[in-house]
Amino acid sequence: MFFNFFDELRAARVPVTLKEYLALMDALDKNVIDMKIDQFYYLSRTALVKDERNLDKFDQVFGHVFKGLEGIDASMLSQIPEEWLRALTEKFLTEEEKKMIESLGGWDKLMETLKQRLEEQKKRHEGGSKMIGTGGTSPFGANGYNPEGVRIGQDKGRHGKAVKVWDKREYKNLDDSVELGTRNIKIALRRLRKWAREGAEVELDLPGTIKDTASKGYLDLRLIPERHNTVKVLIFFDIGGSMDAYIKLCEELFSAAKTEFKHMEFFYFHNCLYESVWKDNRRRHNEKSNTWDVLHKFPHDYKVIFVGDATMSPYEVTYPGGSVEHWNEEAGALWLDRVTQIYEHAVWLNPVAEKHWEYTPSIALIQQIMGDRMFPLTLGGLDKAMRELNR
Repeated sequence: MFFNFFDELRAARVPVTLKEYLALMDALDKNVIDMKIDQFYYLSRTALVKDERNLDKFDQVFGHVFKGLEGIDASMLSQIPEEWLRALTEKFLTEEEKKMIESLGGWDKLMETLKQRLEEQKKRHEGGSKMIGTGGTSPFGANGYNPEGVRIGQDKGRHGKAVKVWDKREYKNLDDSVELGTRNIKIALRRLRKWAREGAEVELDLPGTIKDTASKGYLDLRLIPERHNTVKVLIFFDIGGSMDAYIKLCEELFSAAKTEFKHMEFFYFHNCLYESVWKDNRRRHNEKSNTWDVLHKFPHDYKVIFVGDATMSPYEVTYPGGSVEHWNEEAGALWLDRVTQIYEHAVWLNPVAEKHWEYTPSIALIQQIMGDRMFPLTLGGLDKAMRELNR
């Protein structure tokens, strides 16, 4: 079973080594924990997980491997520690249900009967009213009904009547595909940096001061300009329509980018880039900027980032007049191609989960135009996008 656990972790791309697996086996052999599933969970997580981004994958594999009775040998079932089963939550039971438990001889009798059935049972059992199984009225098992039962190997509660939930675990999901926050975005954006000393000399140059003082025989302070991130960023945000669902996410990205990049300009567009963009959505019909002017104003050393779900009719990308808001003289694909020709470093950040991209033809079109430089708007995706812009 334990080697299967190791194998499943490797299959889920959790970077577990044989040395770590042997360390876990050694800890179990030396009885560093009691026979409690929660203690084994924390021990194995400590031994096998090196990066918090893999905790969610670890939890999923742990739940799959150690869930239910299917993967547990019958000889192991009889060794279930009594403390796992004894925490009777009477406060959730009605007086009538308590009397029904007493009809079996009380809690001690219930546990004694469970242990006896565990020792007697040699195979999986479905239905019925006695053995441990699924879909029946036995007090022991899963997906059945009994007002004073012990739930074993069931995904979640159905009737809320189980006296004891053996395999219930509450663990927080942590992965690089979940929970973007302003602080986390800032950390990811910091990969895109190019340091230079420009401007007024306000920072003490300690090595230079020491050298000049030693050579001249008296204190000679030397100053140098502060270091600044000289990366220049041009961001285009898709706004409105299907992007309304991602407003909070885009606001966090916008806030983080303004903090991290001293030289940053932004513009809005809708669905696809056309001949005009704007900076104020309330005045977008009256105060637009010509896209050609924007491309000429900001030189080719700018890093370009498009933020949008790329979800639209394919005609909006490939045909003149395809826009849903106005008659565009030239296809959106032509404008996107111009951007990639002018700016060597350009990426597209997509808030839609990457697993859904293949079902939207327009996403595939824009991904092709961008030279496969479309990344999901997650921590992992941001990290890859910043590495791409740094190339």
